[in-house]
Amino acid sequence: MIASLTGKIESNTDKYVILDINGIGYKVYISGNTFKNLPKKGEKIKLYTHLYVRENIMELYGFLNPKELEIFELLISIPGIGPKGALNILTVVSIETLKRAIANEESAVLTKVSGIGRKIAEKIVLELKNKVGDEFVGKSLNEDTETIDALVSLGYKVQEAREAVKKLPKDIEGVENRVREALKLLGR
Repeated sequence: MIASLTGKIESNTDKYVILDINGIGYKVYISGNTFKNLPKKGEKIKLYTHLYVRENIMELYGFLNPKELEIFELLISIPGIGPKGALNILTVVSIETLKRAIANEESAVLTKVSGIGRKIAEKIVLELKNKVGDEFVGKSLNEDTETIDALVSLGYKVQEAREAVKKLPKDIEGVENRVREALKLLGR
């Protein structure tokens, strides 16, 4: 099992990175969050990896953060969720938001991810409810969801709205206040 790789970035896309390790190029699939935080080409990085083996497929999935790897492995342990689906979830939903959604059984958050329907979202919540801890129980995501919906209704793209909500300080409460602060972030 390959637990981590350390090497120089040879090339990358938003889906994968080619790591040069002593002259060997490893193709490692990455999440959107990892992509956003990648250093420049030629720089050295360490990725925590999961080697996915299926019949005639061997793929590496890498993350800058070991917690993201942990959540990825929990997601792919659920029947019906493959590595590409898990990466898609981690690209759209932050780890904290995902844990909060699972803890509070708010499967609607997951249905916003492309390829994840109501049944799969409910299955994820059911399967992972006891595995993510109850640190987030009671901390509802309704304000985040309503803030994103409000920004979309104002003409922003869903992805722009999600990114703005992710950047909001945690101490801002109330949908109106969160929308106001998100608009300031989007206006920069």
